[in-house]
Amino acid sequence: MPKFDGWSLDDRNPEVIKSLMPQWEWFYQHYFRVQTDGWHHVPSRGKALVVGSHNGGLAAPDMFMFMYDWVRRFGFERLSYGLMHPNVWKVFPDLAKMAVQCGAIVAHPKMAFAALERDAMVTVYPGGAYDVFRPHSMRDKIYFAGNKAFIKVALIAEAPILPIISHGAHDTLIVLGEFYAQARQLHELVGINWLCGVDPVVFPIYLGLPWGISFGPLPNIPLPAQIHTRVCEPIVFEKYGRKASKDRDYVDACYNQVVGQMQQALDQLVREQQG
Repeated sequence: MPKFDGWSLDDRNPEVIKSLMPQWEWFYQHYFRVQTDGWHHVPSRGKALVVGSHNGGLAAPDMFMFMYDWVRRFGFERLSYGLMHPNVWKVFPDLAKMAVQCGAIVAHPKMAFAALERDAMVTVYPGGAYDVFRPHSMRDKIYFAGNKAFIKVALIAEAPILPIISHGAHDTLIVLGEFYAQARQLHELVGINWLCGVDPVVFPIYLGLPWGISFGPLPNIPLPAQIHTRVCEPIVFEKYGRKASKDRDYVDACYNQVVGQMQQALDQLVREQQG
């Protein structure tokens, strides 16, 4: 296993998390004016795979507000980790180093299994960049882009899934559309290099701060939209184990169950916010 930040469970530093809480609290209370519920669904002990859909570009404010909520409710010492894409280490190495101290680990099954073996809560956003930069017209849709790896992790680790949803964060920037196919074609024809030499897998055009209009997955300053987060009832599958994880039809069924239940919960949350 590679020896660099994100491949160890021991780099999480409660003191660093504690030092960031005042800044997160200001954004939580005053900038995003977060409303939240459903925390009674979090198990009092033991492991779980926390599965979320995030919004708002690279700033992903609902993700950070969930982190703040988690720590203020369960303390600094309760083990919690978040799976983070390896590209973050390539593009934002300083940010990645800070994230590791807050509990970020490389999004790899070995790390997820290791954390779950410690009875930790492990958070994953399966949709990744496809989800966080999905067009504004899809802001009320659960979109994991067909990524079912998290289902296999949950089955093998015999871990319940704890879904989290949010509403409002996709208004912190307005994604007009996705143009990765066109950008890749230009990249191949003209030879324009990707930023930092990393294929971004998405190429949105969005309206937001500080650029006004932005081309590509550039960092953004989120607009002060109100965010509502909800922790949903845990999902426990009928069968677990490696054999179950190799059954494609069963994995598909589990995936559809998670997406379907999360979509129902998000639809309900949207109705409540609009009512």
